[in-house]
Amino acid sequence: MTSTVTPTKPTPHEAAQPLTAQPAPLVQYVKKVLAIAEMEVQKLMHDQWDIFTRSIQPVLWLLLFGGVFGRLRVLPEGMGSYLDFVTPGILAQSVLTISILQGLNTIWERDQGTLQKYLVSPMPRSALVLGKGLGSGVRGVAQALTISVLAILMGVHLQVNPLAWVAALVFVFLGAVCFSTISLIIAALVRNRERVQGLGQIIMMPMFFASNSLYPLAIMPAYVAVLATFNPLSYMVDALRTLMVVGSASHFTLPVDFAVMLVVDIVLVTIAGRLYPRVVQ
Repeated sequence: MTSTVTPTKPTPHEAAQPLTAQPAPLVQYVKKVLAIAEMEVQKLMHDQWDIFTRSIQPVLWLLLFGGVFGRLRVLPEGMGSYLDFVTPGILAQSVLTISILQGLNTIWERDQGTLQKYLVSPMPRSALVLGKGLGSGVRGVAQALTISVLAILMGVHLQVNPLAWVAALVFVFLGAVCFSTISLIIAALVRNRERVQGLGQIIMMPMFFASNSLYPLAIMPAYVAVLATFNPLSYMVDALRTLMVVGSASHFTLPVDFAVMLVVDIVLVTIAGRLYPRVVQ
């Protein structure tokens, strides 16, 4: 005699529950990006001397360059003091300097064997790239605090609106991702420490001087103004100047600044993610 077991119907509550509660793909991706960024921040916390040494250059720029040229009538009438004008540019230059040599850390990780472990993990390559860019952004935030304190002591008219500062930090991170990703692309192409450092220096100085960091587009020769218009650093500086300095007017407008930086970051992160495995080849 055989017995039959009648299957029990699930309750409405049980039927509503998913079989496995997996996080959404975007949530998983963000967690992986933040995990890489956290490791980059931990490196920074273990070497706090690095924060101090990297702060020396922007401090000297602000004290010497800003102080000297602040005594001259460099800007057209109605644009305020030169010290107000140049402070955001020096902050952007500081973020550029920190980020453009991120490729050196990648070469060091390859030589130590750490990069190989990253690449055999299931983590998306773009998450690795983006996480390292955010790590550079944390260093940029530390620089922003240092420069802002010094700028206040020197009489720069900085904003007191906290929302404006939050927005400025967003552009610091966008810029850090942009410039660190450029460095990672260089590292993937040349795969050599000395070449990464040399090409980083070659790119950094023209990018800085062919931007609106030190002087407005209005007084540039036409060919320099064209280069500055295609330079992502110009849009970062324009946004920082608008958000940080009282009475500063945007040249491109903040939505344009944000859109350009975001699109450039997406394109560069995509390219770097595809090239990243070449570092170990």
